[in-house]
Amino acid sequence: MDTPLAAAGGLVTRPGDSGPEFAVIHRPRHGDWSFPKGKRDPGEALEQTALREVWEETALRCRLGRPLGSASYPGKIVHYWAMTVEEAGAFEPGEEVDAVRWVPAAEAAALLSHEQDRELLAAFLDGA
Repeated sequence: MDTPLAAAGGLVTRPGDSGPEFAVIHRPRHGDWSFPKGKRDPGEALEQTALREVWEETALRCRLGRPLGSASYPGKIVHYWAMTVEEAGAFEPGEEVDAVRWVPAAEAAALLSHEQDRELLAAFLDGA
């Protein structure tokens, strides 16, 4: 059995009028909406991977919060952290990510394409 690749990402939040808003990304190659995440570089700590991938995919420099556990995807395991924005850069759509949206929790749950992401959102909201 092949060892799954290690990856990391974040549930990036900001205060909204009716509770936290979440950054979700659209990946045109997969045609899906998800949380920012990506594969770990050699020698990189998972926390570093999470911060780097969020920056690369959203142009948001973030601060790590609590670990949120992991989710399994085909061929990889993604470790997630709660994150808050420290600095927002200028997002430029690209081949990997062509849109970033800030949405409240209920809209995020409806928009996210994968059950694992919806479960992660629910666990975050429950404080797990």
